[in-house]
Amino acid sequence: MDDSSQIVIPDSFIALYQSAPGRKPSLPRLELTARYELCEDLATMLVDQAQTLQFKDDLPEDIVLDRCLRGLQAATDTVTGDEAVWVVRRTAELLNWSWAPKVELPPAPAGEAPDSGLV
Repeated sequence: MDDSSQIVIPDSFIALYQSAPGRKPSLPRLELTARYELCEDLATMLVDQAQTLQFKDDLPEDIVLDRCLRGLQAATDTVTGDEAVWVVRRTAELLNWSWAPKVELPPAPAGEAPDSGLV
């Protein structure tokens, strides 16, 4: 990618692709930028959906965001697990909600696909 790109990738996203802080990311700049743009777009899209879910089902913010995470984790062909967590953290940031992922999310009820939290 040429140096004229005006996309600034946050350190928190770059860290997903570093083996140690300060190390070169494992992805080429062009691919890293594309992954970042996808994740930022997903976070932006989830803002309205999270607000709708919170209002519609009268759920606490952390439950809404946990559901979003489970949905993203189920879409393994779209984002990696680390990217899914980053997307939900970014969504929380855009909503001005606080959120920390649980160590282990409860599994979806037997016979059901994971609840994506998406409306």
